[in-house]
Amino acid sequence: MALRICFLFLVIALPLAVSTSTSVQNGLSSLSFSYSGATGPDKWGSLSPNFSACSNGKIQSPVDIVKGILTPSKRLKPLTRVYSASNATLFNNGFNIGVHFEGHVGTLDLDGKNYDLKQMHWHSPSEHRLNGVQFPAELHLLHQASDQSMSVVSVLFQFGKDDIIISKIKDKLTELAKETCKKEEDAQIPLGTVDINEFQKKSRKYFRYVGSLTVPPCTENVVWNILGKVRTISKDQLNALKAPLDSACKNNSRPLQPPNGRKVELYDELRDQ
Repeated sequence: MALRICFLFLVIALPLAVSTSTSVQNGLSSLSFSYSGATGPDKWGSLSPNFSACSNGKIQSPVDIVKGILTPSKRLKPLTRVYSASNATLFNNGFNIGVHFEGHVGTLDLDGKNYDLKQMHWHSPSEHRLNGVQFPAELHLLHQASDQSMSVVSVLFQFGKDDIIISKIKDKLTELAKETCKKEEDAQIPLGTVDINEFQKKSRKYFRYVGSLTVPPCTENVVWNILGKVRTISKDQLNALKAPLDSACKNNSRPLQPPNGRKVELYDELRDQ
């Protein structure tokens, strides 16, 4: 039985709201990928020359953060994030559900370099793991600097109480599920003003490493920051996040990638006291 494939749209390439060169964008406009079968993760690298890093890259994401690759770091500082309320749009691009922010919504400061928040999107189950444990969901807050380099703040979720942010958009998720995601065009629902200051709280613990985007073209040299505090999400909320997606992408988690000698740095405020 043929399944509708998850299209990688020009409107929201890499992944969604972050652009690369025009030539790369043009190469993505008519291509598709999914999370299983002939266009699944193990085939991504062969779908297009632009996707070659998905197969040939040496610093790919996600990874399993295990003790063997973990290095406590004294050079890392607390993650400084300043976000403000902004007009936003909920979208379904075929392979995940996310929120695109308009204008300047806030920044992430990494070692004195500012990265602007562009969008956030969810994966389920989680892509990153902690000591082999995979979580029900993972949120990626995608940031980009003026030199086009990227950094992601990752939030892991376990089942429990409703998540505050998802609660704010729950009705819109239901509305989005009724929209049709057309080829080269994402389904969008205006959200009005969205405030995500919940995510700028001080992080006492996080993990950092250099990896890649977890969707084609799997661009490398992305700075990952996985928060040590695991938040909660209800099963009802997770179902709402999955409902708008095609069956081939409801489980939109890329398999683990080899560390290839990479170390993951650990910032732990309590440990350093």
